[in-house]
Amino acid sequence: MYIHNLEPIIFNLGPIAIRWYSMAYIASFILGFYYIMFLVRKFSLKITDKKDLEDLIFNIICGIIIGGRLGYVIFYNLDYYFFNFIEVFYIWQGGMSFHGGLIGFTLAVLYHAQKKQKSFLQYMDILSLAVPIGLFFGRIANFINGELYGRATEVKWAVIFPHAGMIARHPSQLYEAFLEGLFSFFILYLAYKKPFFRLSYGRVTGLFLLLYSMSRIIIECFREPDSHIGYLSDIFTMGQILSLPMLILGFYLVFYNGKYSKQKN
Repeated sequence: MYIHNLEPIIFNLGPIAIRWYSMAYIASFILGFYYIMFLVRKFSLKITDKKDLEDLIFNIICGIIIGGRLGYVIFYNLDYYFFNFIEVFYIWQGGMSFHGGLIGFTLAVLYHAQKKQKSFLQYMDILSLAVPIGLFFGRIANFINGELYGRATEVKWAVIFPHAGMIARHPSQLYEAFLEGLFSFFILYLAYKKPFFRLSYGRVTGLFLLLYSMSRIIIECFREPDSHIGYLSDIFTMGQILSLPMLILGFYLVFYNGKYSKQKN
């Protein structure tokens, strides 16, 4: 059993605190950029180049930050922020929603695709291959911060998060880092090597949505629900509810949408 004692701040530069969470975002975008360029060269893709990808990444960063924050405010804590509106802009205090970030991400890609007059789904496919990198680093940062911890348990690898009481809990952040991050990363790469996925727009995106939604629905069973929300209908968590549309859309993109849009590189 491990007692969590990690600090969320790496070091301070005067009044500015350099946090692990910020570094996770930076590492994710840098590694994601180079990974996508590797895929473009390996599979001779024409959808993007270095300059185009740099512009796209900038749009995505804006979309994720705005969407992630608004998603947290709307999905998880609307009552509080309704009466404390100015704190919506205090993003350094934490509070980001993956589902909101995904919406912002998608809108940013859609805007870029329309501007460049290129295929939205082809952009989404190549980007979906890199998203697990961000999920992995993000969940590791969640663990370091001691947030989004799991439910009480007696398993040998349990972790005590002192600020949540001296209770042994599932390290659900690490479960998510493995399933949503590492596992999904390798499955998506292996799938992309197969013509069934690579030669049809949307199938890789759909596979990512399936992998993420199923992983999230499963791990929510081990994760402590948000204290101000609890369970919906005394059964489901908010994370599970928000993952259901992703599951349905992912199934559609993998098994139905692909046959209508063939890739021509």
